[in-house]
Amino acid sequence: MLNRIFFLTLSFVLILFLLINCTPPKTSDKWVGTWSTSQQLTEPRNMPPEPGLSGNTIRQVVRVSIGGDDLRLRVSNEFGTEPVSINYVQIASSLGGSTIDVATNASVIFNGSSSLTIQPGEAALSDPFDFTLEALSNVAITMYIESVGDELTGHPGSRTTSYILEGDHVSDAEFENSVNTDHWYLIDAIDVKAPEHFAAVATLGNSITDGRGSGTNKQNRWPDELSKRLRANPETEHIAVLNQGIGGNCVLRACLGPAAIERFERDVLNQPGIKWLIIMEGINDIGGVRTEEQAEEIATALTAAYEDMIAQAHEAGIKVYGATLLPFGGSFYDRPASEQARSAVNEWIRTSGKFDGVIDLEKALEDPDNPGKLLLVADDGDGLHPSEVGHRMMAEAVDLSLFID
Repeated sequence: MLNRIFFLTLSFVLILFLLINCTPPKTSDKWVGTWSTSQQLTEPRNMPPEPGLSGNTIRQVVRVSIGGDDLRLRVSNEFGTEPVSINYVQIASSLGGSTIDVATNASVIFNGSSSLTIQPGEAALSDPFDFTLEALSNVAITMYIESVGDELTGHPGSRTTSYILEGDHVSDAEFENSVNTDHWYLIDAIDVKAPEHFAAVATLGNSITDGRGSGTNKQNRWPDELSKRLRANPETEHIAVLNQGIGGNCVLRACLGPAAIERFERDVLNQPGIKWLIIMEGINDIGGVRTEEQAEEIATALTAAYEDMIAQAHEAGIKVYGATLLPFGGSFYDRPASEQARSAVNEWIRTSGKFDGVIDLEKALEDPDNPGKLLLVADDGDGLHPSEVGHRMMAEAVDLSLFID
């Protein structure tokens, strides 16, 4: 009898030991961006239409990349000169247009309060909140705004419709008779709590990356199309894509929005979970070139800027891929000197060895029968921006093995 009790006790201790020592350690979680957009000062022609934002409700729809159950939202008053006061913020699954699934509606809290005031030049990050976020889904962010100033932070190139109603309508299922505008205001980013192996790729660029030529409310910019490809591949389904493009943006100087070299820390280094970066920017710097001397100066300055960004990214543990600049033959940028600069920059991207990899988008979209021009099917019609087909071709030209360790 004693032997049996001893045997059972020993067996119990052994099983307990195995359970303690053989159970896989819990994977730590971290914050990873699932959606973001680059902030800039909203130009007068892109300001909210009447009745405006003060005292009213705006519903804005965004497409996320990876999913999760624990979220946080960031809103920004970076370029405002007066405080922004927001009374309520809610997030819900979008059912299309201004309609939301009210059963999913979640209140967003900032520092324990449903209201917040964002001082000029600052941003606000919400408290973490529970929300079942599906990968590649559309969500609606609805805000009842008490007041905003005349200088408004936003992202004009949303290619997505926002809906404005007078008064407080945060919890309404649908915005009937809303005033609509294809711009985003104040919303900055959504992060998800994700397992340690999840990560994000940032795409730094200008109007092409921002989505010029893609379809309004179709969510088919080339970074969107890349996100779909990553999600469909089991080896890369855990990778988010953050679109850091600004239409009319330059690398070396402030054109529309801050220069890429000035916004690099904000839009790349400070984004949570970034492991890779794709740089495809410089066309707007090159477009103003008029002489051979200017071509050499701009090409040299651009490649030096790329080197500096690569060095900063590498210091942060981020791999950097250089994407060649698309052809612009037949566009308003088409001049011998500007083409000289573009060719020189693309040659440096391909051969310098500074990047961790090269994505040859010029080769993917150039018309072999008309070198220096976009394929007709890939041209949105202005010789500079890709069509919806062109955006898809750009995403398909990205080798997904670049994101597999």
